[in-house]
Amino acid sequence: MRYSNHGPFRQQASFLRRQFLQDGNLPFSNVLTEGGVAQTLTAINACWMDRIYSPLVTLWVFLSQVLSADHSCRAAVARLIAHRVSRRQRPCSSETGAYCQARKRLPEKFFSEVARRTGSALEAGVDARWLWKQRRVYVYDGSSVSMPDTPKNQAAYPQPIVQKPGLGFPLARIAAIFSLACGAVLDVGICRYAGKGQSELGMLRTLWKLFLPGDVMLADRLMCTWTEMVMLKERGVDCVCRLTSHRIADFRRGKRLGKGDHIVQWSKPTKPRSIDRQTYDALPEFLTVRECRVRVEQPGFRVRTLFIATTLLNAGEFTRDDLAQLYRARWNAELDLRSLKQTLQMDVLRCKTPELVRKELWTHILAYNLIRTIMAQAATRHGLEPRSISFKGAVQILEAFQPVIALEGERDAAFRRILYHHLLYAIATHRVADRPDRIEPRRKKRRPKPYDRLMKPRHEAKRDLLNGFGEN
Repeated sequence: MRYSNHGPFRQQASFLRRQFLQDGNLPFSNVLTEGGVAQTLTAINACWMDRIYSPLVTLWVFLSQVLSADHSCRAAVARLIAHRVSRRQRPCSSETGAYCQARKRLPEKFFSEVARRTGSALEAGVDARWLWKQRRVYVYDGSSVSMPDTPKNQAAYPQPIVQKPGLGFPLARIAAIFSLACGAVLDVGICRYAGKGQSELGMLRTLWKLFLPGDVMLADRLMCTWTEMVMLKERGVDCVCRLTSHRIADFRRGKRLGKGDHIVQWSKPTKPRSIDRQTYDALPEFLTVRECRVRVEQPGFRVRTLFIATTLLNAGEFTRDDLAQLYRARWNAELDLRSLKQTLQMDVLRCKTPELVRKELWTHILAYNLIRTIMAQAATRHGLEPRSISFKGAVQILEAFQPVIALEGERDAAFRRILYHHLLYAIATHRVADRPDRIEPRRKKRRPKPYDRLMKPRHEAKRDLLNGFGEN
């Protein structure tokens, strides 16, 4: 079936694109295209009847669910009912079963492909002025997410072994590649929190295929490994990361470029378990690395002196101060993860099976990339950089405008342009300043509620209550 020629599909695709400012002559209006969604549906061989919960309607309801402060399925279905009534259509059932079954029918690949396409399209259209020295920089970092304590989730993503059975929650490790220029997520890896091969470094090897020659990977000290830096260099990709604690920078050796700046050769280590013997033998005997010492003078910073390791060897083009400022920008990955986990509430996922958990994760990534697209539109329209605009402010303003766009936008194109203009202006107004001298204590003022922690499985605690043994 050619979805782009299907009447209801085109209407649903147009509505979905309109909700995220993807129509008209706005910049970055080709990120979520009708053809791209149709190609994704065709590639996964998704066949669907003209029912209420078609793939695009299901995707829209899922997106509204992750963007809303109320993540319940009941609230998501209620929004669909309100939308259908506003368009003088017959309301669907308020029961959530049909919506949950529709999410199960759609394969995980549909959600992941749409999210990846959106991030790649946004990154491909960034303004050259947003790049670092005309080079694309990608920040790699990892985190973790928890999910409901169900047998299926525990089997796929077990809780940490230090926790007693029945007291912890399934935990998954995630790793993401962010665009430093616009903040888009290009790809995401997910694995168990612990176990052989379950690490951020292991996921990097599955994700670095999206790097192109000339790109720069910016990462923390966990990625400062000889094997991965060599293999990336062979692909034409440079690395900038903090020197791992296993190495000591001795500036009396190597080729001196300046004070606290030199080029040295790292010898080939013993074969790691992550690669086979043939691949290991094909690697060179030495890796040429530049090491820089940077002094952090601002009060409140935890590190006074740090060492940067990079394969960018040209000291004339990339000065030590340039590398220091670039590594400082690595903190944007922490802010992006905070936007995902706290602003979009991805910290605790809510689905009860591993497959639906991954679909929920990808839907969060798609929602995040669409918000970043709107921020890029506002930045282009008002001559700003996307990183200078508040992500949370953009989410709040879009949430306020979306009902008006849904109700009035499709009726009058001229009025829709006025809506978009005011929306982008409001988003561009909320700026985040660069405050290098700001320091805050890492303490919480608000006290927690005086309740004891659950120290035994819930079913045992309930049984004890029924037997009259009290809370303990």
